[in-house]
Amino acid sequence: MADERIPEVLASLVNQLAQLPGFGPKSAMRAAMKLLEWPREKTEQLGKSIVELRERLTLCSRCFGLSEQDPCRICADPARGRESLCVVPEWDSMLTLDRGAFYHGQYFVLGGLLGPLEKNDTARIRTERLLARLGEGEVTELILALGATTDAETTGAWLVQSVKQHYPNVRITRLAQGIPLGAEVKYMDQETLRQSLRYRQELS
Repeated sequence: MADERIPEVLASLVNQLAQLPGFGPKSAMRAAMKLLEWPREKTEQLGKSIVELRERLTLCSRCFGLSEQDPCRICADPARGRESLCVVPEWDSMLTLDRGAFYHGQYFVLGGLLGPLEKNDTARIRTERLLARLGEGEVTELILALGATTDAETTGAWLVQSVKQHYPNVRITRLAQGIPLGAEVKYMDQETLRQSLRYRQELS
C-alpha cells in the first residue's frame, strides 16, 4: 500500500525509477532525492535528454542496432566486408565486439535469446528478418556471438536448424569457447573476445 506521508509527485517518480534495471524501491528513492538536490536547469536537461532519446533514436533497418540514422554508420560503411554476418543478442553486445576493432564485417541484432522453455516462442526474436538478410545472397558466413549461457545454446541450436534448412551453403560458426560458461558477450574483456572470434568453431 502506498505511503501517504510521501508526496504523490515524489511517489510517482520513485515508482517509475523502480522499474529500471538495477533499481528497487530504496535505490529509486535515493535517486529521486538526489534529483531534488539538482539545480532546476540540470533536471530540465535530464528530462529533455529522455524525450530526445525516444524522438531521435531509431532501429537500423539492416542490423537493428540503435542509431540516429538509417542505415547506421556501421552498416553504411563501404569499407566493411559483406560476406560475414555476426549475430548478437542485443545492441550492447554489438558495441562491445566492435569496440575491439578486430572484426570488420556486418552485424545483426537478434533482439534477445530463447530460454529452454521458450523453443516455441521463436517469434520473439528476429529469425525471419535474419533469414531475409541471408536471402540477399551476400553473406557466406554466419557467426553466432550469443555467449555461453543455456539460453545462448538454445538460441544457437534453433538458428542453426533454421539457417541450414533455408540456406545450407552458408557456413555457420560460433565464438570459440574461451568465453566462460554462464558469461555474456557484453561483459567480456577485449582479448577474450578477440581470441574467441579468431578461433571460432564450425557448427555442423
